[in-house]
Amino acid sequence: MQIKNYLPIFSWLPNYKKEDFKGDFWAGLTVGVMLIPQGMAYAMIAGLPPIYGLYAAFLPQVIYSLFGTSRQLSVAPAAMISLLIGAGLSKFAGQGTEDFVKLAVLLAMIVGLIQLLFGLFRMGFLVNFLSQPVISGYTSSAAIIIGLSQLRHLLGVNMPSSNLLHEIIITTAKHIGETHLITVLIGVVSIVLILAIKKFNKSLPGAIIIVIIGIAFVSIFHLDKSGVKIVGIIPGGLPKIGVPNATQQEIVNLIPLAILISMVGFMESISIAKAIQMKKRTYKVSANKELIGLGFANFLGSFFNSVPVSGGFARTAVNEQAGANTNLASLISAALVGLTLLFFTPVFYFLPNAILAAIIMVAVINLIDVKTAVLLFKTNKKDFSMLLATFLSTLIFGVQIGIMTGVVLSLGLVIHRSVYPHLAELGKLPDSNYYRNLSRFPEAIERSDALIFRFDAELYFANISYFQERLEQMMSKKGKDLKVIILNAQSIYALDSSAARGLEEIVENCHHQGIEFYMTEVIGPVRDMLRKTGLFEKIGEDHFRMRVQDALDYFDRHGKMGNSYAIQSNL
Repeated sequence: MQIKNYLPIFSWLPNYKKEDFKGDFWAGLTVGVMLIPQGMAYAMIAGLPPIYGLYAAFLPQVIYSLFGTSRQLSVAPAAMISLLIGAGLSKFAGQGTEDFVKLAVLLAMIVGLIQLLFGLFRMGFLVNFLSQPVISGYTSSAAIIIGLSQLRHLLGVNMPSSNLLHEIIITTAKHIGETHLITVLIGVVSIVLILAIKKFNKSLPGAIIIVIIGIAFVSIFHLDKSGVKIVGIIPGGLPKIGVPNATQQEIVNLIPLAILISMVGFMESISIAKAIQMKKRTYKVSANKELIGLGFANFLGSFFNSVPVSGGFARTAVNEQAGANTNLASLISAALVGLTLLFFTPVFYFLPNAILAAIIMVAVINLIDVKTAVLLFKTNKKDFSMLLATFLSTLIFGVQIGIMTGVVLSLGLVIHRSVYPHLAELGKLPDSNYYRNLSRFPEAIERSDALIFRFDAELYFANISYFQERLEQMMSKKGKDLKVIILNAQSIYALDSSAARGLEEIVENCHHQGIEFYMTEVIGPVRDMLRKTGLFEKIGEDHFRMRVQDALDYFDRHGKMGNSYAIQSNL
């Protein structure tokens, strides 16, 4: 087994080209500069001291670079993951306390173990059960909650944090009279400047420019003494190595939240990783190896005081646009964060909380997905309803219930489509031997003595009753003129024992009524199941035809003379 199958870094490192270094270097510096204020800001969302955002932006990047398959994915603190941490852990400890921090680090370890297990058991497919409308609805509502949760920092007001829209609005309204005007001015100006810099030149690190200006402004004019809340002392030095202490009950309490964060973090990471891979087309992203890479980043990172991390949409996009060719860019970003931890944390003492809030608000604006909602409203009302339900449940009941609602809706849609699949009655197109859906092709010719239909799904225990009910309805509509039924089985890709039994009942019923039953275009696995259950012989080998027209021609030549099975049943 080649080493690159275990350490994907060796898929690019041995053949690294000098011409790739320039892009990696500048991309690494750009994302590293972006990560410093962003990491601290996302720590605030999670209810953690800012230093833990830097810890999470340091070693997890290095670890993922060894085990991850994406060469541009930037793994560090993420807005939605931070929101889930803050909302989930608040049930067990007060935000910012030592117990809260301990649980956050322990959570990273459990998340990592879950992702590793999912990857080792090749369970990356599970993320497919989160449909795009659900992802869009959840992301949009989470972005709104994240943005509004920063109002207390933007207004300079002491009020309890919340992840429920109505609580945020009510609490803000009660404390609006306590607004600190200088803080508001700093926050609003910061938002305007960040947006202006982004519009003027996307390659400029707007967040770090505003951070530098804000620190200088507060320190020169001593605005901290005028009531502007600042970050204050940030511990210097690299994170200490240690195993998170935990009781058995604490681990049990965190497992549901850890599973949720594992899935959401992977979903966010794999979606942006695949999008970049499709653009590059120079390597392949493996879902299961991505789980392993993220799992190691979270698990090993927890030994260095890291909280849960995932790939980030904005960071990865910046990394790719800045010229990143390999994971060396992430290693350079991590080195810059490490240097900051070692030497530059005192620089951030005068950083206003309002500026971190402004950085968060600008970052989450792009997560509000209006385009998808409008498109689904016009094209698919069911998917739009799922998006809207996820969006509203997240806003009203919180991020955890919101994402669980989305998962349930996604699974419900899968089950509904499986139980009630598409079924079409077919007619013959004029001057041809092609048979198409009568509801879509009005010109198709329908024979009064023949019922021809197609079932577009696996036929199994969950939908056999629906199959039987629809067939009875179509037979009843045909009436006494019906002499032959032809099932076009080209879309039936599997058949289980329950469906075989139900199909046998249909065939026996047809025989008793003197109606011929044919199947066309039956694929191998279905034909094998029909033979194993003895249904192949009951239907009759000559009643399996290659095409619908073949079956009709055979019926016209032989079937009208009488159904042999009907005769046998009367003996």
